[in-house]
Amino acid sequence: MGTAARQPGSIFFQDGKAGITIVNDDFITTPLVEDESIDLLVTSPPYNVDIAYGNYKDDISYKQYLEFTRAWLGKAYSVLKDDGRACFNIPLDKNKGGQQSVYADFITIAKNIGFQYHATIIWNEQNISRRTAWGSWLSASAPYVIAPVEVIPVMYKKVWKKEVKGESDVTRDEFLEYTNAFWTFNGESAKRIGHPAPFPLELPRRCIRMFSYVGDTVLDPFLGSGTTIVACAQNKRKGVGVDISPEYCQLARDRVAQEGSDAPVIQLTKPATPPGKKRKAPRQDTGEKTDG
Repeated sequence: MGTAARQPGSIFFQDGKAGITIVNDDFITTPLVEDESIDLLVTSPPYNVDIAYGNYKDDISYKQYLEFTRAWLGKAYSVLKDDGRACFNIPLDKNKGGQQSVYADFITIAKNIGFQYHATIIWNEQNISRRTAWGSWLSASAPYVIAPVEVIPVMYKKVWKKEVKGESDVTRDEFLEYTNAFWTFNGESAKRIGHPAPFPLELPRRCIRMFSYVGDTVLDPFLGSGTTIVACAQNKRKGVGVDISPEYCQLARDRVAQEGSDAPVIQLTKPATPPGKKRKAPRQDTGEKTDG
């Protein structure tokens, strides 16, 4: 059946064996993701920089954008389990349409909803060469100051420590690198994927392996090209993706079929242990509090 016959508000695709579900709906209003059913949320919401997403208008006023953020974060909070976690890939700030402190405003909204803050990962996408906006060139009049990075705030619903232990598949080298909150890897090609703003598979893969157990349920409320559920399929997690566009739902389904069974490629950006120096593995948490 072609995508044109489908209407938003339906299960677009479901593979019970692989544990993958694609929902064609507006995440804010959908009843198809149950409350307190999600272990980990990994997503990159619209940036409001006038990207042609299709069904979503990406050039609303900043006030409207914050209201939109408040609405979908409220829904995200309701679908997370009490020990559920969330990794949000967002810009540090933006200058299109005026300078705005996106990251700071996002964190404030999330906290007001009830999210608890854990950490922020800096993603060095290594794209400074594509920079074109300078403001007042070679002048103190009105220069632009731009950080060539994106951020991934890691938050949780009520409790951070998971009392029920599951199976972890993160390796020692991965753990040592991923706990260093400065990640360096390239972005993804929009042309290769067929989506205007895809994030690289490495991003959800790291978040999934670091912050969830094998068999956990992972949600991406802005599924787009399906990268998050591809990472779920490759790493033995149940994946739920929601997107309002039937075209992107189809793209995500195709990618899961083509890439979902591929063995994941472990991308370490540097040696986990610098030459000539040993880094000790962290002491296991005994549950006892320490001073400091």
